Amino acid sequence: MDFFLNGKAQSVEDNCSVAALIQTLDFKNKRLAVEVNLEIVPRSQFEHLMLVAGDKVEIVQAIGGG
Repeated sequence: MDFFLNGKAQSVEDNCSVAALIQTLDFKNKRLAVEVNLEIVPRSQFEHLMLVAGDKVEIVQAIGGG
């Protein structure tokens, strides 16, 4: 299935959840914000929200510093 991740075309297997995508990208256990089609996705929905072809996904990682 083709979708967009941070503006770039990507492919994943069909029936891929946001949680599965995060694990595939090796972002598990990191502080993230996820948006799908301009809607913020709460962490509690990562397992339940399934991606569909053409989705526009944005993932940003929080980085501490001072």
